[in-house]
Amino acid sequence: MRVDEIGPRYGSRKKPKRVGRGTGGKGGKTAGRGTKGQYARNTVARGFEGGQMPLKQRVP
Repeated sequence: MRVDEIGPRYGSRKKPKRVGRGTGGKGGKTAGRGTKGQYARNTVARGFEGGQMPLKQRVP
């Protein structure tokens, strides 16, 4: 047995879950995000703190 013949152990590499691909399958439609609210929609801006003054503006 050589080093180049060794592969990853079974179960150590998981395929990523593809969610939101139609209503029929597991993880379809809302893709585990719920139905409404900020996190169910597109993206949340980096550094956004829910209306609180962001850290980059608080620090002098």
